[in-house]
Amino acid sequence: MKTLEDKTIIVGITGSIAAVEAIGLIRELRRKGASIHAVMTPSACKIIHPHAIQYATQHDVITELTGMVEHVAFLGTNGSADLLLIAPCTANTIGKIANGIDDTPVTTCAITALGSGKPVVIVPAMHESMFSQTAVRHNVDRLNQNAHFVWPRLEEHRAKIAEEEHTVLVIERLLSQDDLKGKRILITSGATIEALDPIRIFTTRSSGRTGREIAYEAYRRHADVTIVHSGEASLVNQIRVESAAQMIDAVLKELETGYDLFVNTAAISDYTVDKQVDKIKSGQELHITLKNVPKLTDLVRERYPDLFVVCFKAETHTSPDALIKCARSIPVDLVVANDVTHTGMGTEENEIFIVNSKVERYSGDKAFLARKIIDSIVRELHKT
Repeated sequence: MKTLEDKTIIVGITGSIAAVEAIGLIRELRRKGASIHAVMTPSACKIIHPHAIQYATQHDVITELTGMVEHVAFLGTNGSADLLLIAPCTANTIGKIANGIDDTPVTTCAITALGSGKPVVIVPAMHESMFSQTAVRHNVDRLNQNAHFVWPRLEEHRAKIAEEEHTVLVIERLLSQDDLKGKRILITSGATIEALDPIRIFTTRSSGRTGREIAYEAYRRHADVTIVHSGEASLVNQIRVESAAQMIDAVLKELETGYDLFVNTAAISDYTVDKQVDKIKSGQELHITLKNVPKLTDLVRERYPDLFVVCFKAETHTSPDALIKCARSIPVDLVVANDVTHTGMGTEENEIFIVNSKVERYSGDKAFLARKIIDSIVRELHKT
């Protein structure tokens, strides 16, 4: 999905060994539609050759500033760039920028961007002992008032460069529309797990991909997002659960803190069982009594009648008309319906109907569908 289409990003590369990861990050930003120009410090050029970065960006690399005043042309008040990303950023470069020292092309670009109000994203990479040192933390704190940090992964005594996904999401949020700014959104995602015994479970085929993509799209558009699931998501608040009962309890408790929207994408089990304390012996004939699980959407609607609620409805072997009719019978603000006979559950792509005052039909990958769902939510919110 081209979330950065028509955006120009300057990528500053400094002298960390993590400079070798810049190529992957640049390619991901280009896949998102951005035009990338790179600027490198002399130390970075000793780690990765500018020709490699030129190949990745498809533009000449700035290794020294010339009479073309590249830093002003890109990052001055009327500069053509939308954002400066420094990845990786060393402790040395952080200290120089924090103290107004512009003795490399990267620090000059950073000081120019901060002075003109352009967004600056800093992705540190260094040894953990350096990152935790008092003077470095002081410089980070000073810069954090005006720049945006993507915090490193603290592993193996190193402050490793953040995952590409984290960095890209931060950039997308900074350069995206903010039509969900100030909104708190609670999202459920993925499958729940019901235990038969300490080893065996039953569950659904849901991967949680749709819920995560909706969470990311809401995050891009400046919402405060919390996701309730058993998986892993980047940069948003997470509440981890396994069973349907845990998900229901977590959602109802979290909603007490005050939310603007509830999006129930999870494939919550309709049934549960009494878990056996010990493993059921192999070959033993089983008679399992299934117990109904309350419908989470109904509970939320009953307790929070004024809350904007979105739910998902999955059916199999049904016609579009029957699916839409079923969706319209659900008393919520918006329903996303789909036939999961052949696609949707655990797949990369899906076909959906967004049903409220009108019906919209879309097919594509789940990131694209998440954007369309959020678009519909925003339109409905603006009506109220």
